[in-house]
Amino acid sequence: MMLQRTARSVKCSSSEGTEYSEWDDDDQENESDSPQSVNPLDILTAVFLCSDSFLQQEMIIKMNMCQFAVPLLPPNSENNQITLMLWAMRDIVKKYRPHTLSDPSAFVEERIALSELPLVSFVRLGRCNISKSEILNKLLSNPQQYTDIFVHFNMYCGNICKKISDGLVEIAWYLPCGNENIDVFPEPVAIANLRGDIQSFETQFTFLCEASTAVFVFFESKLLDSQFISVPSQKSMPQLFFVGDSNNKRIKATVSKLNLKKSNFIFKAMQNDADFVDKIQSKLQDAIKNNNHKMSVVRLAEIARKLGILVDEDTEELQRAKASADEITSKISDIVQFKKEELPLQGEILMKLAKLEKEECRMKKVGDKSVEDYKNELQIEKKKLREEQIKTGMSDTMSCFIKEISTPERAYFLKWLRITLENKSHDVLPQLRELYKQKCQDVCGNKTEIAELDKKISNSSLGVEHFI
Repeated sequence: MMLQRTARSVKCSSSEGTEYSEWDDDDQENESDSPQSVNPLDILTAVFLCSDSFLQQEMIIKMNMCQFAVPLLPPNSENNQITLMLWAMRDIVKKYRPHTLSDPSAFVEERIALSELPLVSFVRLGRCNISKSEILNKLLSNPQQYTDIFVHFNMYCGNICKKISDGLVEIAWYLPCGNENIDVFPEPVAIANLRGDIQSFETQFTFLCEASTAVFVFFESKLLDSQFISVPSQKSMPQLFFVGDSNNKRIKATVSKLNLKKSNFIFKAMQNDADFVDKIQSKLQDAIKNNNHKMSVVRLAEIARKLGILVDEDTEELQRAKASADEITSKISDIVQFKKEELPLQGEILMKLAKLEKEECRMKKVGDKSVEDYKNELQIEKKKLREEQIKTGMSDTMSCFIKEISTPERAYFLKWLRITLENKSHDVLPQLRELYKQKCQDVCGNKTEIAELDKKISNSSLGVEHFI
């Protein structure tokens, strides 16, 4: 998946040596009997369940780079447990331009786990004749560029045996680029997709109802009056939309019986896919406008804990490492001042030493002096600066850092520290870097301004490398 974007399109070879793709519709009956039939989501789910937390982070980053939906709630059928992947998503940083920004050159850059966005969920009740994943891919793709964000596989895959990925909740984000001609939605939105029938996955459905602004239910007509149509009781009820292939008398009777609104139903009937997707898109946008309910992955973790869903970040190792990283970063209110007080060896003295070492190599200011005499002078100056450095005592921050990198949780501590420090810098650095990039591209750019910007970026940067 790191090397090839189509890696999910698994192909299998039969014993006769003929090759077929999991996506082919041509000969469903024959292929469904093949013991080699592979569901790509099963592979992904199995790999996630077999991986440690760092590998899970890496996989989610790679999947996100390929614009794939990533696992939010992977199920583990062996212990009948669901886990929310908060730690696994901590490293994803997104950059986008909402249409509400007044400055067309401005943008938002933040960690997706912390982004407060409206969440819209898509679920299935029974066996609907409309492919939910296919519709979702069309819903989130602009006409110029179709993207397979969600894996779309044939229904026959489910007839072979129970899938490992049954009950998986995936999440993807639509983030606008600021171009009205390209953007499908003017504002960012998170999309969740539950794999499998909500009748079998009540916990996941309850979770999505509590977290979502709106829930779209792709339904089978005869199940419309089932208990799952009544949403679990909660303070902020999501807007429910029911998506079916056609309207009939039975559905009309059920709508009347359950006191549902006609506006909450979307039927495909004889419409082409484009018109059908437009209708869903319009309902989705209205739902977001009418409800200011927003969620971050961090807040989703709170809902998960209430429902007895595990959160990958709640292990003792991770929590101890987080507490240690917070002990250091909680002292930072002003990065420049923090570096001056807590990392004094990287201040003015270090800059002077760097200049002296450069001069030792270049000998640009030697003048009329002999080379040896000049070198001796430089050495004396360096020695004085080194003596000044030695007089500086070790700060509490550095003592804490050295202690923590000697513990078994070192890897988690370093990752937490990097993430937290980057979060501190995110308010300033992205804008400075963008301005620096623009100034450098300008042929008539002012060199003094560029140098000043470079200094600002350097002063505002604080990462693990500074501690190392």
